[in-house]
Amino acid sequence: MTVLVDHRGQPLRKEVLRQEVAAATIGGVRSPFAGYPADGLNPIRLARIMRAADMGDPLAYFELAEQIEERDMHYAGVLGTRKRSVAQLEITVDAASDSAKDVEIADMVRRWIDRDELADEMFDILDAVGKGISFTEIMWDTSMGQWQPLRLEWRDQRWFTFDRHDGRTPLLRGGEDGNSQDCPLPPFKFIQHQVKAKSGLPIRSGIARLASWSWMFKAFTQRDWAIFTQTYGQPVRVGKFQSGASDADKATLFRAVANIAGDCAAIIPDGMSIDFIESENVGSGSDLYERRSDWLDRQTSKAVLGQTGTTDGKSGGLGDGGNKVHDGVREDIETADCKGGAATLNRDLIRPWVDLEYGPQQAYPRLRIGRPKQEDVDGLVDNVVKLVPLGLEVQMSEVRDKLGLSDPDKGAKLLRANEAAPSAISLPSSRLIQSLQAAQQPAAVFPAIAIGDRLNQDTAPDMADLIEQIEAMLEAANDAAEFRDMLMSAYGDLPIGRLAAKIGDGLVAAHAAGRFDIEE
Repeated sequence: MTVLVDHRGQPLRKEVLRQEVAAATIGGVRSPFAGYPADGLNPIRLARIMRAADMGDPLAYFELAEQIEERDMHYAGVLGTRKRSVAQLEITVDAASDSAKDVEIADMVRRWIDRDELADEMFDILDAVGKGISFTEIMWDTSMGQWQPLRLEWRDQRWFTFDRHDGRTPLLRGGEDGNSQDCPLPPFKFIQHQVKAKSGLPIRSGIARLASWSWMFKAFTQRDWAIFTQTYGQPVRVGKFQSGASDADKATLFRAVANIAGDCAAIIPDGMSIDFIESENVGSGSDLYERRSDWLDRQTSKAVLGQTGTTDGKSGGLGDGGNKVHDGVREDIETADCKGGAATLNRDLIRPWVDLEYGPQQAYPRLRIGRPKQEDVDGLVDNVVKLVPLGLEVQMSEVRDKLGLSDPDKGAKLLRANEAAPSAISLPSSRLIQSLQAAQQPAAVFPAIAIGDRLNQDTAPDMADLIEQIEAMLEAANDAAEFRDMLMSAYGDLPIGRLAAKIGDGLVAAHAAGRFDIEE
């Protein structure tokens, strides 16, 4: 009995596919409640979090990546832009071949991807852009005896870890029941997507690892900026009392000075005075904090989008003038995300689905994600019309895909070529042109008849070869049914190419000769 295996060679257990194996567990290791490692974060703690993740304990790192996305509006904005730019793109499916079975399999996948939920599911899969890796559990529907993905459930990266031997093999925390030993992911059950900001281990390839340092320093800058604004946003108040003032008088004066900041009103005894001292460096000091925060934001934009022109550009500056260059870099990143996402879905979803529903195949449909490229449809049609008569073989499904046309449904009313209309054929050969010229001499009363005689002479050798091969098959066949099968199987190899070309030339010449007869 053939056992299905995934791309890593792991054998399939169908009973596991019908279960939800990576849900949150109350009282287990897969808790739905996360910690807050970003609170009071400093360089020493951040280094410890990164080092623990490298050593096989990425829990705090994934929690930190989640908090950064929640607390930094700029990082959340550029990261969301990158994920949505791919999640909302058109998804197409190419059949493995033109055979009826391959087209049927491709149509099955096409019907499934035509779902409104797929955009949100792709957004969750692209959570790997920030964290380096994402895990999505496939919830299979077998209610009618079929295998079909019912939905794709995003799973918190905190519920996964990596094998300490290689740092790459993902493990499910708590096993399939949530309270056992960490175990490898069941085959045909998870979509494991990785986005590489750099080469290396999956836990070190996410953009959040780069953004965490920028966010920490930006948090320091914003905290200092808030303190600076609170301290120097209003003038310093200095209260003056006489040398003989009592403690009660001093306390009264201090309360008056302190209340002026919030209440902007106070009363003091006669003989006391309050001076307001303006800071001369408030403007320049505030600009320093702002410029530092903006600089850190620009570094984040470069890491996430590969550019700053569409996020941090200033009107009239170099950022605006270079947007065309920046858009090209961003397009490269989008293309890479599209190809990576399509490869992951083909590996972890499409192929397992086809294996479950139809069994292992020699070739599988290919899912593609990307912006539709502008095709030169006129040039394509023109080349097909010119080259197909010369022997170029073209798949009809490929031409339909280029033109944006679907495969015809069974029993549908189809547009067909008008059989009465003259087909597009090549110009007559030099021999038939000479025949036409000879037929147009005054001695020729009926040029069309002369052309027909010449055509019979030119095609006689080719006809003889064709008839000779057919006669040989007729002699070898035992009955009419066998002869028909032999004739159908040998149709592609029969020597009809030269004969067809001569007949085409003859039709053109005969048409011209007929027009000559009418004019005469």
